[in-house]
Amino acid sequence: MATLSTHVLDTAAGRPAAGIAVRLENRAGEVLDSGVTDADGRVGSLGGELSLGRYALRFETNGVFFPEVVVVFTVTDERHHHVPLLLSPYGYSTYRGS
Repeated sequence: MATLSTHVLDTAAGRPAAGIAVRLENRAGEVLDSGVTDADGRVGSLGGELSLGRYALRFETNGVFFPEVVVVFTVTDERHHHVPLLLSPYGYSTYRGS
């Protein structure tokens, strides 16, 4: 089974984004797990062991322009998946981390 973690960084401030609520949802939009980023901007584990398939991470960023960011991804193998989110006031990006 696959595992999942995330990390949120505030690129405008140059520091981790602590206190961001994160929800893991399945394809039907049902909440599977949730967490809040720690002082280092991390949620170390979400959802326990994940099956192959499509999921979404919903970040409550509380930003003025992007109050919420949703990242949809597919678990295609049984290894660890890490989804970082880089935030700024008027943009964001993500990638498959390690």
